[in-house]
Amino acid sequence: MSDAKPRVIVVEDEPQIRRFVSDALRREGCTPIQAGTAQQGLDEVVAGKTDLVVLDLGLPDMSGIEFIRDLRTWSRVPILILSARSGEQDKIAALDTGADDYLAKPFGVGELLARVRALLRRHREDDDASPHHRFGDVEADLSRRIVSRAGQELHLTQIEYRLLAVMLANSSKVLTHRHLMQEVWGPGHGEQAHYLRIYVARLRQKLESDPTQPQHILTETGVGYRFQP
Repeated sequence: MSDAKPRVIVVEDEPQIRRFVSDALRREGCTPIQAGTAQQGLDEVVAGKTDLVVLDLGLPDMSGIEFIRDLRTWSRVPILILSARSGEQDKIAALDTGADDYLAKPFGVGELLARVRALLRRHREDDDASPHHRFGDVEADLSRRIVSRAGQELHLTQIEYRLLAVMLANSSKVLTHRHLMQEVWGPGHGEQAHYLRIYVARLRQKLESDPTQPQHILTETGVGYRFQP
């Protein structure tokens, strides 16, 4: 490891497991930060340079899958799942959503630390994006799922929020209809572009000064959409 101690967020609602994992990380030369809820974990990622997130899937305020989905809208920090859910479908769901590795409980300290070292080696901090975005009179804090316009918080549906987050994460890039459908609705929805048009129109109504002549959520005719900050 480098001279700077890697900062690792341990998101686990069981205090004993949280302390056990944190103690092991500390002996490995890391700086563990404990979080008992998903929101606390997201807040800690925002609070300082983060090199790794160790995440339990069963959290009191949101599921681990939701945590991964939210975090991946603005950060590429590695995520190691520690979970008693050892079924294949649970692993597939977590990995497909954006987790980097999965370790089933109970686990040995040696294997845990080996996986931690492997993920830290692959991590490059300069690839991370910011959770904070501003365009026009709109501000979006993706770490807290808050979007406001002219200082007034907006209500976005889950789909509207997810669509905006994907666009912000790929600012200035042309995103095809199929790519957006799969990112927002999931695999198997790539051909149902009429849903996408409806939700893009809704976002424009809420975010654009003139929805009929959008300045930020732009149509790429016959291809898809592009977010222009």
